[in-house]
Order: sequence, then structure tokens, then C-alpha cells
Amino acid sequence: MALTFEERLNQILPKIASDDFLNSKGLGNEIGFWIFDYPPERELDMRDFLTRTVIARLNKSQPPIRAAAVNVFDLVIQVLEERKLLDKAIEMQRTKGDDAILSALRPVLKEDKLAQKIVAMAGLDNCDVLILWGVGSAYPLLRTHTLLSALHPLMGRTPLLMFYPGRYDGYSLRLFNKLSEDHYYRAFRLIPEAQ
Repeated sequence: MALTFEERLNQILPKIASDDFLNSKGLGNEIGFWIFDYPPERELDMRDFLTRTVIARLNKSQPPIRAAAVNVFDLVIQVLEERKLLDKAIEMQRTKGDDAILSALRPVLKEDKLAQKIVAMAGLDNCDVLILWGVGSAYPLLRTHTLLSALHPLMGRTPLLMFYPGRYDGYSLRLFNKLSEDHYYRAFRLIPEAQ
């Protein structure tokens, strides 16, 4: 039987708080990378649930689960501001178009550099789970599968949970249920639609 979006949301906290999730048990020596995929049209509901419920309750749980949450879109903006490129990028996009700005920003927003920045921000030594969100807003400046691949060697035993506006079937990511990315099969679906 298929679960509703709300039913899937209600299973997130118990899943994250489980010892199996936090210790990557039962994954056959795989790194604990998880994806919660959801209908893109529910983005605002997802953001609200994530910030008001998931993150708040994890930090208040007993014992506390130390969650680091990174909004990937905010990180992209931060990197551009630090490099004093945000206003220039906006102007370039306006005058020269999407292809020009994507080409110009590619060296600045390389996923391996962003992955290192995410790990530094999260402070993995004091973090029980890393949560990534805002990946839909960061597209096409950032490719999700490449970012996840760049994070793999950096995460150690800390589980990662990415909230993904689209579809993940265990083999490939389809952003907004339309755009096909390269195959990515090193993550697990956090809550399947059917039980």
C-alpha cells in the first residue's frame, strides 16, 4: 500500500533516531547515505517540516542527536558572496544568459570544493547526522550526484540525509521528476512510498 506524503514525513524522525540509522547498521559496509525524495510541489511543506520539526526535535531528543543541517542553495550564495561574485553573476546571467553564467561559475562551484566546505561547516567530530536540503534551488549551478560522490570520502561514519525534490529509485536521481541526472546508486531511500 502506498504511503501518503504526510505518512512518509511522520516516519522520518523515528528512522533518524534509530540506532541502525545512526550507526549505519545493516548496510553491508556501505556508507550511510540516505535520500528522502518527495514531490517537488510539496517543497514548502517539506522545508517547514524539516526546519520546525526534524531539526528542532533531533536536538531536543534524549539523548540529543546532534544534527548539522546545510541548505545547499544558501551555501552557493555564501560562496559567491565570499568571492564577491554574486552581483557580477546576477548581472552576467541577465546580460549573457544561463549558459554563460554556468560556464563562468563552474570553477568556483566545483562539487569537491563545496563538499569540503560542507564537512567543515558541519563539524563532523561533533555531529551525529548531516542533513542536506535546498538542492533543487541550487540547480543547475550544482549537480546532486556529483556533490554526493564528492562527500563520500569525507564523511567517515557520519550518516548523511539529503532531502530531494524529485524521484530517487535507488539507481538514479530525477530532479523535479523531470530532469535526469547521471546514475547514482550509493544511497538508500530513507522512507519508501510503499510499505
